[in-house]
Amino acid sequence: MFPIHDDTPRLNGRPYVNYGLIGLNVIIFIYEVIVTSNFSNRSAVIILFYNYGSIPDLILSGQNLGSIFSSMFMHGGIAHLLGNMFFLHVFGDNLEDRFGHFKYLMLYLFWGVMAAFAHSMYAVATGQGDIPAIGASGAISGVIGAYLVFFPHAKIHTIIFAFFITTVRIPAIAYIPFWFIMQLVFAFIGQSGGVAYLAHIGGFIVGLGTAYGWKFISNMVFKQRQYPSQNYSRRYSMSSPSFSNDSSNRNDDSISTGTDNLEKSFTPEIIIGDKFIDVIVEDRNASNESQVQANFDESLNTLSLLVIDTNKRYDISIPHAANTILHVSSVSAKNGIIRVRLDVK
Repeated sequence: MFPIHDDTPRLNGRPYVNYGLIGLNVIIFIYEVIVTSNFSNRSAVIILFYNYGSIPDLILSGQNLGSIFSSMFMHGGIAHLLGNMFFLHVFGDNLEDRFGHFKYLMLYLFWGVMAAFAHSMYAVATGQGDIPAIGASGAISGVIGAYLVFFPHAKIHTIIFAFFITTVRIPAIAYIPFWFIMQLVFAFIGQSGGVAYLAHIGGFIVGLGTAYGWKFISNMVFKQRQYPSQNYSRRYSMSSPSFSNDSSNRNDDSISTGTDNLEKSFTPEIIIGDKFIDVIVEDRNASNESQVQANFDESLNTLSLLVIDTNKRYDISIPHAANTILHVSSVSAKNGIIRVRLDVK
């Protein structure tokens, strides 16, 4: 199975960092091809990989740590490069959209570093600590792990090669765990073929944990956070989404069920920009924006979302700085993720 694109829309412009990472990988690969005469000059290949590849023995002894970063942008062949870049293209742009350009770049490098250490520990333990590791797959595995947390209901358009070639749309919550299980299986049975599966596994686990930690910490911090670029003493808290149901056509049992839904609810994610606030809510019944109504009440500083098909309502308190007016500028809904942008007038 080979992913070619997903159907998760971006709201914050082009993913320039992701484009830059792909471009840098391609440029460095071209340099490798030139220096090694398309990898036919074995001595040049050895010199290049041992100088700039990540050698586990050296990494764990604290030497040549800079090679962790140089090795992230090197590849051993055109198939190695294309495979990694397709995965980065498919999964990276939405994470950059979610984190922002600088944070995404820092996290990408962090995931690559953690993957390199995971591989180094395994390689040294198995007597392969003198073999240099190259490739972006450790960092990209972190991207894949974080993608699963933020976009579990996204559909991945995938090419399947069997006795025939076809494309299918597979939910991320099915595609990515299957991919991860395969990394575990190959690592367990020793199906190496020069592939650093422990880098994939380590990067994925760190990416997964980073995304869960990001969601938890951002929600906790936001509850005590002042609106940026404003000097005022009052703090605003964010309520968990509350549900209300239209009782005109419902009996008492259906209304009490709404209370059960509230107990199982989660805190919405808030992204604060210079002149906007993005509010992200997960609701599996929201597949497109026509199913969602959004209204911002300035007097209560509350964003109300109504999922029309289920008549489920979310009321979310929004921080509001003095002398600013917020209004709903856009609403998107896809794969169970509702995203509302509030612009500052």
